[in-house]
Amino acid sequence: MVSKEKKAEITQRFGGSAVNTGNPEVQIALLTEHIAQLSAHCEANKKDHHSRRGLIMLVSKRKNLLNYLAKNDIQRYRNIVSTLGLRK
Repeated sequence: MVSKEKKAEITQRFGGSAVNTGNPEVQIALLTEHIAQLSAHCEANKKDHHSRRGLIMLVSKRKNLLNYLAKNDIQRYRNIVSTLGLRK
């Protein structure tokens, strides 16, 4: 899980304030951080298929949010993809 301090820092960076968690950019950034941590866990524990399923679900959720952002505001989409270094 993402620590409370890290979550507040990501929310501040991408949302403008520490309480703006509904912003799609904030949600995508938080999911990216969680995906990175879960990927490292799955690399270390190859037989943990339950966590792998959760990882796939998080990637899918992030993909849906990115599609939503690309459909509604292409400039914000391009900014978040370049800032987080995602392959799209």
